[in-house]
Amino acid sequence: MDNLKLIALDADDLKIVSAHLQDAVLKVSDMAFVPREGRFAAILNRFDWTSVPPDGKAKAPTRRRTALRFERVLGAQVSGIDLKAGQEVLELLALQFEPQATEDPQGHLTLVFAGGGAVRLHVECIEGEMKDLGPAWQARAVPRHPDDENV
Repeated sequence: MDNLKLIALDADDLKIVSAHLQDAVLKVSDMAFVPREGRFAAILNRFDWTSVPPDGKAKAPTRRRTALRFERVLGAQVSGIDLKAGQEVLELLALQFEPQATEDPQGHLTLVFAGGGAVRLHVECIEGEMKDLGPAWQARAVPRHPDDENV
């Protein structure tokens, strides 16, 4: 598969980006919020779910180095993550968006990590990009979840 590049401009787009980033791993030090520029960015090792056939028995599941960025970020809060533990590995479960008001594009975009950690971004609107940075490599295993069959 070619490198993937996705843009998220609304909650529906964000759900697609979230699905592609499910089970991505990154180090705490691979995330940054730049308040002056209103930008949050992260470099992740994305599990390529397209490398897993429907039967879930991939012969060669893959990961890819991927960049994620959000613009128009007004603020960031961290919960359950020690920012001083730069080498700690986090597993991304999902990206979630909660609008501030019904018709308002402003809201909170949350990166939800396994183990209860989260990064909550206060955004003017959803303006994000996910972009693969290079070739894929073989993953050690297919990520499993408690609700998966045959676990």
